[in-house]
Amino acid sequence: MKKSHKDETTLVTAGREPFAHFGAVNTPVFRASTILFPTHAALKARTQPFIYGRRATPTTRALEEALTELESGTRTVLVPSGLAACTLALLSFCKAGDHIVVSDGVYGPTRHFCDTILRRWGIETTYVAPCDTAAWRKAIRDNTALFYLESPSSLTFEVQDLPLLAAEARPHGIKILIDNTWATPLLFKPLELGADIVIEAITKYIGGHSDLTMGSVTANKDAADALLDMHGHLGLTVGGDDAYLALRGLRTLATRLKRHAETGLTLARWLGARPEVTRVLHPALPDDPGHEIWRRDFRGTSGLFAFELKPCPPDALSRFLDGLQHFGMGYSWGGFESLIVPAQIARTAAYHAPQGPLLRISAGLEEAGDLIADLEAAFARFAAP
Repeated sequence: MKKSHKDETTLVTAGREPFAHFGAVNTPVFRASTILFPTHAALKARTQPFIYGRRATPTTRALEEALTELESGTRTVLVPSGLAACTLALLSFCKAGDHIVVSDGVYGPTRHFCDTILRRWGIETTYVAPCDTAAWRKAIRDNTALFYLESPSSLTFEVQDLPLLAAEARPHGIKILIDNTWATPLLFKPLELGADIVIEAITKYIGGHSDLTMGSVTANKDAADALLDMHGHLGLTVGGDDAYLALRGLRTLATRLKRHAETGLTLARWLGARPEVTRVLHPALPDDPGHEIWRRDFRGTSGLFAFELKPCPPDALSRFLDGLQHFGMGYSWGGFESLIVPAQIARTAAYHAPQGPLLRISAGLEEAGDLIADLEAAFARFAAP
């Protein structure tokens, strides 16, 4: 059924039933392992809404339902981290003897999982340049089970043509999996454009406050049963308190993302004019190679991007980073605070290493002018003899 309201309204309303909880606006935190059955017949039938805490509680179900609606999916499952979401999705749709095709720009720990655990289990991975559709097509074999996309790519932000790749995969029965953490379901709808599975690191923008780790995987109708089966066999679950925090973050996602996007673009444009910067990697910039696909398929931008410095000695990079006042150096992103880290690139397909240091920025909710002043002082230190 087509929704009669916008996603911004869905963020506020989905997964909530106040009068099922005595009028409380937010679904309460249910901390439950054991759930009782009223009769022996009910125990045997197992048809009541909740049967065991690992399977679901009202708090986790509220989050699952909200995400399913936002993703235009059939079913969502929750896992303890974004990486767990990536690995669960892969395990759900490949088996020993299969071959998978993965974007060369994929999140590093996902790549490591393919190169170690999946390889150990007899699953072969071919990496292809993210935007080379011909390479994806050529990589298909009789035993290819899935395409794994991440758009934009981690660290280098290439935008893949999801509808085109889905059209290549579909005649071969190949499932399309995509990590959508950069855009969130508010800005990009992979399931509407041909994907079978969409992965989110809730740790990032959906949580939004750097205080939880969680992931989600949402499936379309054809993929839901396999996802639920693997999720159940692995015993994956999340606690009620974390689910509550994720729901709380979801309610303000639209407002926060607008500020992240505005600040990120302001910083990206400012950095692009700096003589010390050789290029800025941000798909919302008109000169970015993936800009046209981004404009066609995405509903906006987030605040995560990268920029490349001119070649410099290691101590110059240290001077740039060590005196920053408003940018923290730490992994993850999507929280209220701005972050910056050097990016370590691992590629095996058609990507060459940057000439100088590549730095990833997560634009937070601070005043953009203060962040620019912080970077300006960093460039002064960078240039100091």
